[in-house]
Amino acid sequence: MRIGVLTGGGDCPGLNAVIRAVVRKGVAVYGHEFVGFRDGWKGPLEGETMELGIPQVRGILPRGGTILGSSRTNPLKVAGGVDRIRDNLLSAGVDALIAIGGEDTLGVATKLAEAGLTVVGVPKTIDNDLGATDYTFGFDTAVQIAVEAIDRLHTTAESHHRVLIVEVMGRHAGWIALHSGLAGGANVILIPERPFDIDKVCDHIKHRFASHYSPIVVVAEGAQPAEGTMALQEGELDAFGHVRLGGIGQVLEREIQERTGFESRQTVLGHVQRGGTPTAYDRVLATRFGLHAIDAVHEGDSGVMVALHGTDIVRVSLAEATKQLKTVPVERYAEAEVFFG
Repeated sequence: MRIGVLTGGGDCPGLNAVIRAVVRKGVAVYGHEFVGFRDGWKGPLEGETMELGIPQVRGILPRGGTILGSSRTNPLKVAGGVDRIRDNLLSAGVDALIAIGGEDTLGVATKLAEAGLTVVGVPKTIDNDLGATDYTFGFDTAVQIAVEAIDRLHTTAESHHRVLIVEVMGRHAGWIALHSGLAGGANVILIPERPFDIDKVCDHIKHRFASHYSPIVVVAEGAQPAEGTMALQEGELDAFGHVRLGGIGQVLEREIQERTGFESRQTVLGHVQRGGTPTAYDRVLATRFGLHAIDAVHEGDSGVMVALHGTDIVRVSLAEATKQLKTVPVERYAEAEVFFG
C-alpha cells in the first residue's frame, strides 16, 4: 500500500514524532510505502510531494515544526478542489491519506472521506480545543513554555512594581491560558469563553498591590471584554474565515495603566509557544497517535481520527471529532478564580 502523509495548519511541537512513528511502523511492520505531501492541503491540491521513508525520519523525534511543511490552504474554497486532490492522489499512486492537523485540517479530511477517499486523521492543536480527544500533542509544550515565561516575569514585576500582562495563544478556547496561569501563579486569567469586566480586572490588580505584591495577568489572544466595556479592533480573515488575532495584551496594558495608575507592560509569547523541541509527554503522545494511525490505515479504516481517552488511544469518527470545539467549562474556570486578586 502507498500512503500519503500531510501536516496542516499552524506548526506544533510533536508533528515530526507523528510522522516518524507512522513511517517507522508502516515500513518495518507492514511493508507499506509513503509519500509526503508538502505544505498542508496545498500538497495534494497541487501535486507537491517529497520522498518519505525511514532515512527521511531519522533524527526528527526531538525537532519542532514539521519536515513536511504546513499551510492554511483550504481546498474546499478552491473550485473543484476535492476532484483535484482525488486526481493527484491517483496520479501519485496513493491508496490512503493520513492528515495531521486541527479543526480546519481535519474538517477538510472529513469532507474528503465523505467523498469516498480513504483518510485517517491525527489530532494536532496546541490549543487543546479539538473535540473527542482528552489531550492533543503540542499543548503540554506550549503550556510549559508559557509557565517558564511567567516564572521569569514574576521577579521583574516585583522588582519594578509593575503589572505584567502575558498574552498566550487561544483563539476560541482558553486551555493554554488556564493551565499556564494556574501553574504560573497568575493573579488574573482571561479566556475567550468568559467575557471579562475590565473594572473587575483592575480591582484584582489593586488588591494584589495592596498586599505588597505585583500582579501577573495571563490573557488568551481570543479573550473578549464584556459588551460595551472596551473596544477591540477586528483583524483580517484567513482562508478558513478566522480573524487574525493578537493585540489584546496591548489593549489591556493601556487600559489597566489608565484606570489604575500602575505602570503596565505586556509580553506577547506568540509563535514562541509553537517552536522548539516538544516535551517528553508530547513526544510520547504524538508517537502513540502515529502508531495507531498507521494501524487504522492498514486495517482499511477510513473517516476516523485517533484520540486519547484516559490513557488509551481509540478511534472516533472524523465527523464527530470536528463537530464542535472543546472549550473551558465554567467549573474549570471557577477553580482558577479562587486565586484571582
